[in-house]
Amino acid sequence: MTSIPDAKPLSRGGLYLLLAGQLLPMVDFSIVNVAMDSIAHSLGASETQLVLIVAVYGVAFALCLAMGGRLGDNYGRRRLFGWGVALFAVASLLCGMATTVPLLLVARAVQGVGAALVVPQILATIHVTLRGHAHSRAIGLYASVNGLAFVVGQVFGGFLVSADIGGLAWRNVFLVNLPICAAVLLGMRKFMPETTSPNPARIDWPGTLMLALVVLCLLLPLSLGPLLRWPWQGTVILLMVPLLLWLLWRVELWQEARHAAPLLPPSLLRLRSVRYGLGMMAIFFGSFSGYMFAMALTLQIGAGFSALQSGNAFIAVGTAFFIGSLLTARAFARFERTTVLLFGCAVQMTGLIALMLTLYSVWPAPTVWNQIPATFLVGFGQAFMVGSFFRISLSEVPPGQAGAGSAMLSTVQQASFGLGPAVFGAVLTQVLHLEAGNYLYAALAALGVEVCLMAALASVALALRKGMPLQKA
Repeated sequence: MTSIPDAKPLSRGGLYLLLAGQLLPMVDFSIVNVAMDSIAHSLGASETQLVLIVAVYGVAFALCLAMGGRLGDNYGRRRLFGWGVALFAVASLLCGMATTVPLLLVARAVQGVGAALVVPQILATIHVTLRGHAHSRAIGLYASVNGLAFVVGQVFGGFLVSADIGGLAWRNVFLVNLPICAAVLLGMRKFMPETTSPNPARIDWPGTLMLALVVLCLLLPLSLGPLLRWPWQGTVILLMVPLLLWLLWRVELWQEARHAAPLLPPSLLRLRSVRYGLGMMAIFFGSFSGYMFAMALTLQIGAGFSALQSGNAFIAVGTAFFIGSLLTARAFARFERTTVLLFGCAVQMTGLIALMLTLYSVWPAPTVWNQIPATFLVGFGQAFMVGSFFRISLSEVPPGQAGAGSAMLSTVQQASFGLGPAVFGAVLTQVLHLEAGNYLYAALAALGVEVCLMAALASVALALRKGMPLQKA
């Protein structure tokens, strides 16, 4: 690991500010889930509009991530981080003040753009300003925040809606962002070094357009398909995705041949660690968000949990993830990366199977308490897995391409977050239809799908391990 010349090392205070900035957009991906009922009653939102409130944020986020990484490389990562946090704060205020669904949708889209400016700068700054143990520790913290944020969003969102502070109900899930954004902006210039790419590049407009088409054609049909009962138009759009991916690849090859600095450099995708890392991230983060969605729906509708109780059911996952994250740096110092990944995968799969057995034995009266042993294992295993993905994927990325590499990872992560609920929601819907609304069987089917996906992920990890030298953090 090398740093870009003249880049000042990142201080501990700067790292914590970066992680605070990272927490905001990640939490907002899930915190809205538990506020949906309150929003529906307050603004009279339809089911389609509620889905769009979630989807429009994820689509805007994923569309602009690669662009955010390139802008940070060219104009300064600290500068773009600050612009992104400021835009996110303004959008959060507009969300909290929205009086109609269209206004809320516009504000959520702006929130997604702000988040896309923030996130690529975080991993890129860590990648070029730290090395050795400090780099490994920072990656561990980055990975832990990535995983914890989704859980924190569910738990904290349920509390804010139930507490109804100031009579603002769902608006609090957006307004709570403002003091955090203010603190980050005030401390940013003092604690964060400015870094840029040594080889600034022009914006790749053809690649940006093609990537936008791919993300839109993938996320929108999958987000709205289950609700609209999969209209033929959505199926046609989805079938266009492979062709668009091929066109994106050809466009980026053409840009690289012209030395025009493609947005998604094929040179990075030729790296075995990047290709396998992206594949494993897609499987894991899609399964992770799908798990959170399926379990929240099962507990609230199938078992009659309140929003607060449903959020509390994920506390054990978050606690175990945090504990596991504290141990990852030491684990990566002693063991090869894929070994740690496979360990985490085995622990998580054990937890998923234990959760299936628990739900089967206690249904129809599950409680937060009887799920703790299984969900603790799920969260503990996930901590080692998340830490592995970023270490593997970035291991061969040159510092000069840190922004592009970070944006690529973040784009896959956010797109997977959007895909997970759509896929797992389709599984739930299909089983509920076949089993006359039996949420137990639907939940068991969703968890079984995740176990199979984790087995596939382990197979990818083993394939990667065979073709690469053993590497520790």
